[in-house]
Amino acid sequence: MVLEWNPGARQDGPEVSLNILIGWEDAEQVDLIAMYLGAGENKVYLANDPVHFREIIQNGTLLDVVVLSTRYPDLDHAFDLFKQVRAVRPELPIMCGCKPDDIYRLARYMMGGMKSYMLRDPNGDFLFLLNAMVESVVESVRAEREQKVAEKLREEVESVRKLQETIIPKNIKPPKGYRICARYEPSQVKVVGGQPVTMAGGDYYDLFPLKGDRFVVIVGDASGHGMKACMSVITMHTLVRMLKDDEHLNPAEFVATVNRNLCEQTVVSADGGFITMAYGVLHSDTNEFHWCSAGHPPPFIQSLDTGKIHMVANEDVGGMPLGLFDTAEYEQHIFNIPPRSRVLLFTDGLQEAFPENGGKHQVFGNDGIMATLARTIKQPIEKTLAALFDDSNAFTQGAGRHDDTSGVLIERFE
Repeated sequence: MVLEWNPGARQDGPEVSLNILIGWEDAEQVDLIAMYLGAGENKVYLANDPVHFREIIQNGTLLDVVVLSTRYPDLDHAFDLFKQVRAVRPELPIMCGCKPDDIYRLARYMMGGMKSYMLRDPNGDFLFLLNAMVESVVESVRAEREQKVAEKLREEVESVRKLQETIIPKNIKPPKGYRICARYEPSQVKVVGGQPVTMAGGDYYDLFPLKGDRFVVIVGDASGHGMKACMSVITMHTLVRMLKDDEHLNPAEFVATVNRNLCEQTVVSADGGFITMAYGVLHSDTNEFHWCSAGHPPPFIQSLDTGKIHMVANEDVGGMPLGLFDTAEYEQHIFNIPPRSRVLLFTDGLQEAFPENGGKHQVFGNDGIMATLARTIKQPIEKTLAALFDDSNAFTQGAGRHDDTSGVLIERFE
C-alpha cells in the first residue's frame, strides 16, 4: 500500500510546503527518511513496491520532487522507474540516492535528466543533509521555471514593442515649404528574464498626407503603461487609418468618429482606460492648421524672427479624452502658421518630467519647453526636438521621465 507520512500536519493547518515521493529499498532507512523529510509541513508519500510507485506517478498526485534510490527495488528496475517518471511527469525533478560502489551507474541518470544525487555513505550520515538537498533541488527547479516564464514574457513584450514600432511613420515627406521631424521615447526599461527590456508604451504619433494639399498630424497618449496602453494606441492607429479617406470630416468630426469607435473597444476602455489626442490638418496651400484636442495639451508656436513663443490656446481648451463617452463632442480650432515659424505638438510626458527630490514637486513644464525652444532657435529642427527630450530628461536629475514621451516639430521655412 501507499503510506502518507506527515507527522506535523493538522487538519486545519496551513498547506504543506513540499509533496515528496520516496522510492527506497532499505526498510530501516525509509523510516528515517520519512521522518527527516516529513518535518514541518512537508507531505511524504512512501511506496512499498514499484507497482504502487507507478500508480502514484500515473494518477496525477500532486508532487514537487521524487527521491529515488538507484537500487529500488534493484539496479535495473530503478532505472526503469526513473525513465517512467521522466516520460509521464517530465516536469517533476528527481533526486537519486546512490551507493559509492554504484556511482558509475549515475551517468545514464544524468543523461536522462536527473536533477541531483547524493552518495549513501555506510554510516548513513547523508540522511542529515537530505532535507536541505531536497529543498535545494526544488528551489533550483522553481528558479528555472521562473526564468523560462520571464524569458517568455520578455519575448512577448519585445514582440509587442516591435509591433508598436511598425505603426510609427518613417521617411516622412512633408508638404512643400515645410520641414517635419518626430520622436518617441518609452519611459520604462525593466529587467525581464535577466535582461533589460524596453517596455511597450502608450504614446503615439502619426503623419500622413491627404488629397488637396492637406497633411495630417496626430499625437496621442494612452493612459497607463505597458502592453495595454500599447494595444490601445495600436487600436486607435488602425481606426485612424481606416477613416483617413473620409475627407468630408473636419478635425472635430473626425475625432468624434474615432471616439465613438474606441468606446466600443474594451482594450481601450477596460479598467477606466482612455486616450488623449491632438489631431491636426495642415492646409499647406493656405498655411492654416485646423486642429482638435481630446484632452490633450495644445500646440506651441514659435516665431523664428522675433523668438516669441506661445501656446495657440488655453490648456483647458481640449474636449473629453477618447474612449470614455461615445456622445462626447469636440471643437475645431484654426490658427495660421506664419513664414519662418515652428509648431510643436507633444505628449505630457515632456511637460511632466520631474526629479525625485524628497517630495518637492517640480516639473519641466511649459517654461522648460519654451526655454529649450528659445535656446535652440537657430538650430535645425531635428536638433531642437532632440534637445527638448534631452533637457526634460536632464531635469529629472537621473530619475528619468516617468511617462512615455512623443513630440512632432513642424517648421515653415518659406
